Formats: sequence, structure tokens, C-alpha cells
Amino acid sequence: MKIIVFSDSHGSFDEMSRALRRHKGIDVVAFCGDGHRDILEIQKQFPDKAYLAVKGNCDWYCDFANLITITLCNKKILVCHGHIQGVKEGLNRLVYLGQQEKADIILFGHTHHQLTTAESGMLILNPGSIGYNSTYSIVDIDENSGTITANEYPNDKYGPVIIK
Repeated sequence: MKIIVFSDSHGSFDEMSRALRRHKGIDVVAFCGDGHRDILEIQKQFPDKAYLAVKGNCDWYCDFANLITITLCNKKILVCHGHIQGVKEGLNRLVYLGQQEKADIILFGHTHHQLTTAESGMLILNPGSIGYNSTYSIVDIDENSGTITANEYPNDKYGPVIIK
């Protein structure tokens, strides 16, 4: 299962649209907030995808949840924007939340900087800002082995992060 992860589009959905046309085989679009109108437009353009979307600190008139937890391919995924967890000051509260929820994958935004790391057995991923930096990530969950692979785009400087 392939999940493309976007955040912080801030009024620009063109880059999301380009990324979805570029990458074939995407099953799920995860949006980590700050641009709820943009993800609604993307849903219209790509109605065949499943969507996970949360609101960010700039999504004032939005009825999206602040946090989503869902299990896909036997992996528990937590999606949030990150402002409530204070991610600009560090990841401690986010990691603690992930541990409480027994998450395998945490997807968040807010900082506008890409981050792909593993901590406490969890993949922790921020795709950066699709609106400001044209950055996004793709998470691939192998349905047979359960292996999780994450890549950053457009410039994956460090290579994929793989968690078994």
C-alpha cells in the first residue's frame, strides 16, 4: 500500500496535483493540515484515492479532526498537524502520543521541514511543505512482510528509511 503524504499547502494545490500525476499506484493521500480547501480540491480531481486529512492551525473554518488514528495493512497510523503537540519545540510530546496510541507510523506537519526518522519502533514523518517548498513523502507498506519504507521528495538526500 502506497501513501503519499502532504502538509502545509497554504492555498496552493497545484504541486499536490502534479505529485499525484507523477506517482502511479498511490492508494491513500494523507494530508497533515494547513490547507483544507486544497485537499478538498484534490479529492475532486482524484476521487479514486482514499483520504486521511486533519486540520492545522491555519484551518480556521474546517470540520476536519485534529487527530486521526487508523489501521492500514496491520499498521497503526497516527495523523496530526503537530501544533498541539508542540513539534516546533521538539518531538517528545508527539513520540509520547504515538506510544500511548501504540502507533507504528506518525505523520505530522506544521514545521515546513521534511523529517523522516525512526524512534521507539515508530516511523516519524513530516513531509515538509508542499505549498512553500514543494516537498512531500511516500510511505510504502509491504502487505506481505509488514515492512515500512519511506522516501522524501523531490530530493531524498539520505535514502529511504526502512522499518520492519
